[in-house]
Amino acid sequence: MFKDARLLYVDLNDRTKRIKTLDGETYRKYPGGSALGMYILLKEMDPKVDPLSPENTMVFSTSPLTGFPISGNSRMNLAARSPLTGAAGDSQVGGSLPAAFAANGYDALIVKGKADTPVYIYIDGDKVEIRDASAMWGKITGDADLMLEEDINDKKIESAIIGPAGETLLPYANIMHQRSRAFGRNGMGAVMGSKNLKALVVHKQPPRKPVDPEGMKTLTLNVKERMHNNPTIEATTQDGSGGCVEAHAGEGFLPSYNFDKGIMDDWESTAGYTLTKKYLKQRETCFGCAIRCKRVVDIPGVADPFYGGPEYETMATFGSYCGQTDLAKICHANQLCNMYGIDTITCGATIAWAMDCFEKGILTTEDTDGLEVKYGNGDVFGPLIEKIVKKEPGIGALLAKGSVKAAEELGRGSQELLVATKGQEWPGHMVQFKPNLVIHYAVNPYGADHQSVEHDPALMAPEDDQNWIWPNMLDTFEKCDSYGVLDDNKVKFSWVTQKFYAMMDTLCLCQFAWGPAWQLYGPQELIEYCKYAVGWEVTLEELQEIGERRINMMRLFNEKLGFSRSDDTVPKKAFLPIEYSEGEVAQLTEEGFQMGLDTYYELAGWDKETGNPKPETKKGLDLEWV
Repeated sequence: MFKDARLLYVDLNDRTKRIKTLDGETYRKYPGGSALGMYILLKEMDPKVDPLSPENTMVFSTSPLTGFPISGNSRMNLAARSPLTGAAGDSQVGGSLPAAFAANGYDALIVKGKADTPVYIYIDGDKVEIRDASAMWGKITGDADLMLEEDINDKKIESAIIGPAGETLLPYANIMHQRSRAFGRNGMGAVMGSKNLKALVVHKQPPRKPVDPEGMKTLTLNVKERMHNNPTIEATTQDGSGGCVEAHAGEGFLPSYNFDKGIMDDWESTAGYTLTKKYLKQRETCFGCAIRCKRVVDIPGVADPFYGGPEYETMATFGSYCGQTDLAKICHANQLCNMYGIDTITCGATIAWAMDCFEKGILTTEDTDGLEVKYGNGDVFGPLIEKIVKKEPGIGALLAKGSVKAAEELGRGSQELLVATKGQEWPGHMVQFKPNLVIHYAVNPYGADHQSVEHDPALMAPEDDQNWIWPNMLDTFEKCDSYGVLDDNKVKFSWVTQKFYAMMDTLCLCQFAWGPAWQLYGPQELIEYCKYAVGWEVTLEELQEIGERRINMMRLFNEKLGFSRSDDTVPKKAFLPIEYSEGEVAQLTEEGFQMGLDTYYELAGWDKETGNPKPETKKGLDLEWV
């Protein structure tokens, strides 16, 4: 028997609460996280609602595996229609909030409507309250966090808070947890702001206990040995995800100067080890996790440890994207984004696009309020972020739209400089280095996302390495010995591992711990975790089907909005030749990309003309109801 799901509904229109039970048979098909969120949206909401209207429903959800004493288990998913892409919205956060929410006995919180005044939702077991947040409205995330503790008169709480960016409905606003962890991407902070909802707060409860404690020990007792035997995990513990700066730069594929180059002069000054040596105050972790990948920096007068520290994507978007080598200025930009509740990827990438425009004369100081928005000038980060949050007339209002809509408004050839898909800016990974990403970025229902598929350097790992062995437990792949290769093998790798990642986003598992390569636990250990934690006897095939069902539901959501193959595009910069080590050149072609799309659609069971799931695919996944 699979457990029933306990769903908490809060309607902000009339401030009512109710609990609904989802039967275990259905819950097993959509077992939490992203799949459960999309199931509820498709069942209860018209996808065509305005993303910033009261009719847009927000589904916060964990999974049956959330909140147990093991690494990589404490994540929460948020589903809604995205104001940035206009498509299916999907966002995750780590930290302690997910475990605390699950310990309160709920599997999902569904928020509908709009409050007439600012409020926050407080959950303490069976006590669910909608409380006044008027005094917190307009406050930065850190100040609001402290005010919540005072208002509740208890520090034993975990919260998810919007800052001023969410309140001004910035389409790439985040929802912040612990001031440094985010429901990032897709603009979920704006959706929350549109509902006059300042925060979600849950009271801490005793953690969940596995059904088989002894079995769980078999996975957790040797975690130090696992970490020691895994160079990638050890490096992540030491330098966080910032280690990707030197990893990518070493290969010649560090996205630089708005993706025009694969290297930045003096990139070492922004490397993960440089941050560790110069500015690291401490390493933080999520509930139950041994990896401790979160950075906390302390730069007096520049970056307060209260707001954590930057991860790789921020170090890239405000660093190499912008030709910025001053790590302190990158850390300061990160803090401002965390204070205001802004997605650092879209914000940094949008500023990089503006710098590209400025360098090419498309933007001038007359357009930028006198600011020299050029590569390497990190002094403009602070003024621009302030203007963006306030949507100040001029450059602030322009960049507040995100790069895609800003380019539509600006024109002047600025569209040629975009690096985005489905209206969402690319994260810090070059497709010339990782060609499977060019397919994935195009087809992913919620825009370019680097954490929705395994990266294809795993196909270059030695055959006795876990990074080769674990993906080949999912399917059989061919070795790849060179960069820049996009073939059927790479496309299959993209499709197969995307299903695995979609399943992890459903079960709310961290990719750093549970991914199919480069991680702490492999697919077999995941099957064991399901058994030991909740008594779920599951196969790898069932887990992959869960991921496939989630992908197809999101695709079907978008189909109802008119999305099709014509939206599965990548920018022209994806096809630039990139010179890397020893004068070698990696380059993808438009023809190769289109052939790759055809192969992907065939593997996924999608129509090659429309890019949408075929009737037989829907039937095979029990999605004929959509």
